[in-house]
Amino acid sequence: MRNPAMGTARLSATGPATAAQAWERYARPELWSTWSPQIRGVETDVERLSTGATGTVLGPLGVRVAFVVDSFDEAGMRWVWTARVGPIRMHLAHGVDAAPTGCSTWLEARSAWPVLAAYLPIARFALHKLVA
Repeated sequence: MRNPAMGTARLSATGPATAAQAWERYARPELWSTWSPQIRGVETDVERLSTGATGTVLGPLGVRVAFVVDSFDEAGMRWVWTARVGPIRMHLAHGVDAAPTGCSTWLEARSAWPVLAAYLPIARFALHKLVA
């Protein structure tokens, strides 16, 4: 049965970065804080993401978000992860595609509607920085 409190939203952005540049910004957690304003740092044992990688995103006001990478497709420039803060979970899928003047990226997020409403404006800004 479908849960009406849960929702899915999709965002995308296009910019001058090459697909390879944008993909590197995703694939290396140490770079996340350079384009995503809500991320202060990332604690993880991996330099590059892979399926099964885990860690903690350090957010504002001491918020710590545990994550696990559910799938990571280097060749296809696609990855999926689940983030969790206490009982709140968000499932996120990302992709990067070459575009005529740079690249485009997209995000599909699934969580409770109030969580999505708070997250999507920040995510939209971050996606535009990712491809800048």
